[in-house]
Amino acid sequence: MWIYDRKLQFPVNIKKPDARAAKVIITQYGGPDGELAASLRYLSQRYSVPYRDVAGVLTDIGTEELAH
Repeated sequence: MWIYDRKLQFPVNIKKPDARAAKVIITQYGGPDGELAASLRYLSQRYSVPYRDVAGVLTDIGTEELAH
């Protein structure tokens, strides 16, 4: 059973919002050069590699990219 508790791990108090900084941060997470895009590229390329060792390395790199 799931219990959803909407509580932050650390309290956040934004005193001065900065839209430009927010845009840079969100681009690093979900933009074309972000962590998710890199991870998906590595994980999708592993299926076209003819060598199993190289596919294993791509899997390791892709899952590591997902971890951070």
